[in-house]
Amino acid sequence: MTGDKVLVTGASGFVGSAVAHALAKTGYRVRVLLRPTASRLNLANLDAEIVEGDMCDPASVAKAMADARFLFHVAADYRLWARRPQDILRTNSEGTRVLMEAALAAGVERVVYTSSVATIACPLSGAPADETAKLPASGAIGAYKRSKIVAENIVREMIARNQLPAVIVHPSTPVGPRDVKPTPTGRIIVEAAMGRIPGYVDTGLNLVHVDDVAEGHLAALRQGKIGEHYILGGQDVPLARMLGDIAELCGRRPPRFRFPRPLLYPLALAAEAAAHFTQKEPFVTIDGLRMSKHRMFFSSAKAERCLGYAARPYREALSDALAWFTQNGHLK
Repeated sequence: MTGDKVLVTGASGFVGSAVAHALAKTGYRVRVLLRPTASRLNLANLDAEIVEGDMCDPASVAKAMADARFLFHVAADYRLWARRPQDILRTNSEGTRVLMEAALAAGVERVVYTSSVATIACPLSGAPADETAKLPASGAIGAYKRSKIVAENIVREMIARNQLPAVIVHPSTPVGPRDVKPTPTGRIIVEAAMGRIPGYVDTGLNLVHVDDVAEGHLAALRQGKIGEHYILGGQDVPLARMLGDIAELCGRRPPRFRFPRPLLYPLALAAEAAAHFTQKEPFVTIDGLRMSKHRMFFSSAKAERCLGYAARPYREALSDALAWFTQNGHLK
């Protein structure tokens, strides 16, 4: 399938750029749909055709989709707080609907849709969740999680009703280079590296190198079964260990204080109130604290078994992220 034209959304962002680079390296002809205002930093060394437009605009999407054999829909509005939460829902759900309808109209042979582990329910026990644990929209915390559930349901319904040839992948918590925003996880890495996180709450994440997630996307294109779901994760890591690893890599002392979660809610309320005036996403949010009640641990066993997926040790991802943040002025 190499040499065929592939449309990628979200290629200016974190996961999308990793997917676009992996496709180009493998020999695919890459076309990216990009907002006129989007950063071009991650596209600097990418051999790709750029089509400017908005994924919620059917006309620009149809133009970008023309003569593409495959579609990777990676773009998403990933924020844990927004002054207008409805903007997150519109971008992630309506944009997905427009793209899937255009893919059907254009006769795209296969779609790889990037969902998220945000659509998967984590057990209270802290055991790793798998693809069978679906989270209902009524149980989702925050606009981002709700929007990803709605968007994923759109894809699932179109697979069943319209024979949309889509495979659904669920990245866990990607870490690594090209995190231009940075993402909420990237902000934690930067703040911890600067020594600005004095403590932690009792929670955990599944950390994975973003380039391994990208390779998982390509494996889903080649070997994934239409209508199936695959978690693309790495290793389950308690937050305290993650912060300790960052401190060690930066030559700093690790955070020592374990904060009781209830004591942080007033801080989050104050930070969100200030964000309405500063227009900057707060570092501590109510939804983030609510989500931290669950250890967000996941199993990639299905992807490993069915796709040949593999992930490198998560400390390599942290090291690559720190190096990129340093080279691009986020860290001094």
